[in-house]
Amino acid sequence: MVNGIIAVVIAYLLGAIPSAYIVTRYKTGKDIRKLGEGNVGANNVYEHVGKGPAVIVGVFDVAKGAGAVLIAQLIVDIGLIEATNWTGHHDVYWVLGAGLAAVIGHIWPVYLKFNGGNGIATTLGILAVLMPLELLIAVVVSFLILAFTRNPILSINISLLVSVPISAGLLRDPWQPYIVFTLVLIAILVVNFVPTARAAMVKAGSRGKFAAELLRIEEEKEAEKKKKRKK
Repeated sequence: MVNGIIAVVIAYLLGAIPSAYIVTRYKTGKDIRKLGEGNVGANNVYEHVGKGPAVIVGVFDVAKGAGAVLIAQLIVDIGLIEATNWTGHHDVYWVLGAGLAAVIGHIWPVYLKFNGGNGIATTLGILAVLMPLELLIAVVVSFLILAFTRNPILSINISLLVSVPISAGLLRDPWQPYIVFTLVLIAILVVNFVPTARAAMVKAGSRGKFAAELLRIEEEKEAEKKKKRKK
């Protein structure tokens, strides 16, 4: 149990490393949280710093997700095969928990007063290690969705929400631990993704009641961010 807790804590601290903030500071001397929508991620770096720095940020964020669960596997002393194919070893729960901790760290990093990115890149790194086939299916589905949404971030979020739990249920035996893991992971991403979804809907011209509600949530979130910046 002690090893499991250590693995989760390390995963959070690794996931919380704000690569977008570090790269932007090094490249421009600016705070990425004060540029564009304030997102501490590769997309915001791409829009306001450049393609090269954005690639570095994206690769690092994927790597830290993968690294977090690989380190967790070593700490709790189970192999890659056991972590990706259920063997009944309870330590796998700690590895799955470490994956969640890494995403939480990226979205709410302690180093930046809990103001981070959207967690997609880190999630992709985690799934690449723990659920590679499910991730491959999600990527294929996201390209199909992209044809309709024209929004890469929205497409991958929808794909993760729909395809990963379904494919895990079909491919895993037993499937319960992975279904719980993916549903919790998706819930975290959705909660943090609401503002981006609202922006995508408004850009697409959808201004119905749902979009209006998302707009209200986004405005409240932005107002809270401004208060924190002033402090």
